[in-house]
Amino acid sequence: MKQTTIINKIINHLINNNMRQITKQSIEAFLNAQTFSKSNMIVEVLPNVTVLKYHNNAIAYKYNDPKKTLSITNCGWFTPTTKERLNALPNVSIYQKNFIWYLNGKEWNGKIIDIN
Repeated sequence: MKQTTIINKIINHLINNNMRQITKQSIEAFLNAQTFSKSNMIVEVLPNVTVLKYHNNAIAYKYNDPKKTLSITNCGWFTPTTKERLNALPNVSIYQKNFIWYLNGKEWNGKIIDIN
């Protein structure tokens, strides 16, 4: 499947999903490597990486290197909004149970991790 087809499917999922407009807009910009700045969300496009920032904390990195394409962190903020922003990314599923966060079914401390 072509990269653009995958990105379009993700964007359509975001549009049809019940999430904040700013999450949809910032994730769309992030996945398409487009600069974005609105309220508390920023997308920076650098030569080798695109960075998603929430309250000026870098919570996601999309690399140009095909061996390491996406990394995420919550920067120590275990908030519902941080979780929402990260959950909008492909192959990321975060939920909380008894104050513990789980990433793709495994306990996660919020530190930076590569997503396959």
